[in-house]
Amino acid sequence: MDDLTPEQRRKNMQAIKSKDTSIELRLRKALWQSGIRYRKNYKKLPGKPDIAITKYQIAVFCDSDFWHGYDWEIRNQRIKSNREYWVPKIERNMERDKAVTHQLQEAGWTVLRFWEWQIKKHLDECVEAVKQAIASAERKEEAGISQSGDDMPHDIC
Repeated sequence: MDDLTPEQRRKNMQAIKSKDTSIELRLRKALWQSGIRYRKNYKKLPGKPDIAITKYQIAVFCDSDFWHGYDWEIRNQRIKSNREYWVPKIERNMERDKAVTHQLQEAGWTVLRFWEWQIKKHLDECVEAVKQAIASAERKEEAGISQSGDDMPHDIC
């Protein structure tokens, strides 16, 4: 049973953004302060990565814990109202994330996905992971190797 009235729930749902979320802004600001330049919500790529470092073919996604299914086995049991809608919806999001990651990797992009909790609690580690991806891309570029991103973590968890 939902604790909120239908009107309150509607207002909550309307306030949810698909871009420029608090976690995206936090990571982008930290990357910018580190001297890393990027494009945001890059429409030319599948999945419109939240952050795209085109020079090095690095796509970064900031995944909300709820909407993208972090710790899904436990979390899906907590959904009490309208389960027949929410469970399949979030599971579709999770499948789409996997498909987008695969597509980008096939196109030679390094994909980094950070959970909301990681950005909030371990921002420095997220920035460091991006820096490592850039360093790896630079080494490959110097060695003349085409970039596939196979040696980079695709889900920093």
